[in-house]
Amino acid sequence: MDQKEIERRIAEGRNFVRPNWEDEGWVSDQNLKKPQPPLTKAPMRDQAIDLPVNYGDLTIDNDFLHVINSRASHRVYTQENMSLLELSYLLWTTQGVKGIRGKSYATLRTVPCGGARHEFETYMAIRKVEGLEPGLYHYLPMSHQIEFLGAHENLDELIGESLNGQIWGAKANVVFYYSFVAYRAEWRYGIHAHRIVLVDAGHITENLYLASTSIGLGSCAIGAVNGKLMDQAFGLDGEEEYIFYAHPVGTISEKDAQAELDFYAFVKEQGL
Repeated sequence: MDQKEIERRIAEGRNFVRPNWEDEGWVSDQNLKKPQPPLTKAPMRDQAIDLPVNYGDLTIDNDFLHVINSRASHRVYTQENMSLLELSYLLWTTQGVKGIRGKSYATLRTVPCGGARHEFETYMAIRKVEGLEPGLYHYLPMSHQIEFLGAHENLDELIGESLNGQIWGAKANVVFYYSFVAYRAEWRYGIHAHRIVLVDAGHITENLYLASTSIGLGSCAIGAVNGKLMDQAFGLDGEEEYIFYAHPVGTISEKDAQAELDFYAFVKEQGL
């Protein structure tokens, strides 16, 4: 790729992010009264696992400012077990459905989202959660359940490859993978949907950062994801729905503070 092409793509990317609501000549499918897409994806399996909701039994840091100030990206995990209750808490705080607006117009969730479209599905590669078989899972937000999609013969290798060689992610207890269900946003926002989805994705992962911090876990959002690989792993079509974001979460220890700093050794070495 030559410099001219690089500059063209950079300019294209900048224009993509720039708000352009003044564009004319289009009408959303919502305004055209076309049928609304489903609020969530239908279950992929016949059976689902109920998640506990007794969050009062967790040790939660209720000092919000302390949680904000403590939040950091963690890439070193102890690989101790995470409880099913902790996993349930993370799922609830990032995609939990608190209610329905109208008869079936929108879900009201624990995170904000443009037009309440909530155009994401949550998938997981689970390694070490008490009571769960290691493998691939899907979250059902309407019923607050998870469904087991299947085991994988080499889950750690799959995770490392899915994160483009960031093999530290394969030591997390669970890696959350978020898919974009395109028409769920396009129905309302049409040609503007694809910029908004990136804003909405940040709401989810920031909640995951803060929720993890509040119960003593560590996490790190990752944009460098091999989406095609994980589309295949989770059985997605790669067009109407595809993986685009990941977020490992794991148990951490203060003893690993230096190991965390070692990830940034290049800063000192290069005098940056």
